Amino acid sequence: MAAEIDYGLGQTNIDQATGIRYGVIPFNDLHEWAYEDFQPEYGTPSCPDCGREVSDSCYGKDYFCDHCFDVNDYRDHESEEEDREDHKEYCFRADECYPESPLYFYVDDGRYTATQGQDDCDVFITKSPYFTYAEFCSPCAPGAGYLRNSNPDGIKTYCFGPEWFEGEKAPYPVYSVETEELVNG
Repeated sequence: MAAEIDYGLGQTNIDQATGIRYGVIPFNDLHEWAYEDFQPEYGTPSCPDCGREVSDSCYGKDYFCDHCFDVNDYRDHESEEEDREDHKEYCFRADECYPESPLYFYVDDGRYTATQGQDDCDVFITKSPYFTYAEFCSPCAPGAGYLRNSNPDGIKTYCFGPEWFEGEKAPYPVYSVETEELVNG
């Protein structure tokens, strides 16, 4: 094992079930088509007025804020139509309930689970059928392995398989999580 410091103390950026560390790699190291596999995540829809979570479906719009609309304020209406009209002002389109930019980008395809923050250039690989040995990424990502620093004496770290790189050649040795055999390297 490399003489490095695990700033995560064995508790962070590690798959507790397998003991394999999360992998960190700059997005630009991946093949250019990788941009197509990462999906945007905008979070939970929220009320543009109060910021609380909104409910689905609302008289022709997408979302409704239960918090801002107090049904008791409208009990004196003579008709349901009047209630509906007052209710509409608390209804919002989806584009009003989500941020303009994604919170982060992710892959979750059944084989890989990975995320990239909106302003980050690094990708965190949290599940993969492959691993490699790398040096700690600490203190920036406590407990994770930095895939640019491959090291045969390093920590077992999730990684992308060779198909994620130009010419299907990973910049590190790739091992199967299932068999622990070298599959590319």
